[in-house]
Amino acid sequence: MTSRAESAAATRRALLDAAAELLDSGGLDAVTLRAVGARAGVTRGAPYRHFLDKESLLIAVGTRAWDTLGDRMQALRAEPGLSAAEKIRGGLIALIDIGRFQPHLYKLMFSNPPGDPTALARAAQRSQTEFLAVVADLVGEQDARRYAALLISSANGIAGLEASGQLTDPKWGGVSAEDLTDTLVDMIAGKSRHA
Repeated sequence: MTSRAESAAATRRALLDAAAELLDSGGLDAVTLRAVGARAGVTRGAPYRHFLDKESLLIAVGTRAWDTLGDRMQALRAEPGLSAAEKIRGGLIALIDIGRFQPHLYKLMFSNPPGDPTALARAAQRSQTEFLAVVADLVGEQDARRYAALLISSANGIAGLEASGQLTDPKWGGVSAEDLTDTLVDMIAGKSRHA
């Protein structure tokens, strides 16, 4: 027999899944509490019992995405067979892949919701802490923050260029997001060897 708490948790997960699907398929405008409830197959009032408003629902979707990315980074960090550079590359490609395959979610993750402008930045902390630890393994504690910020901002730029179609412009010589990520990580790894 399912407890009331388990049932509520299952409903919340179904609502978040439905909201993420609507976001992926139609962007922010497609996500309404009513549409999410209908997609999740719950009663009309269920979304309102779990989320105050659309913004709180979207914050929960973005938070879950950051948690998933944090789990991915934690798994990469714990992988003994990978070098620090390979772990960094894996983390950056995981981030770029969100931009590549879920552009609306990616944009949401880096947004500042008006009602709680720091909510998603707070949600990103665990993922960023895991990433920072791997960068420190490569370049040392002293330079880790600077290089991690460079890597994340570069990955964000790479994802943006790819999403806009500008990365495929012949002037860049057919370079891919993976090529750019490899070059960036190699540059930093080389810099750390010469320091």
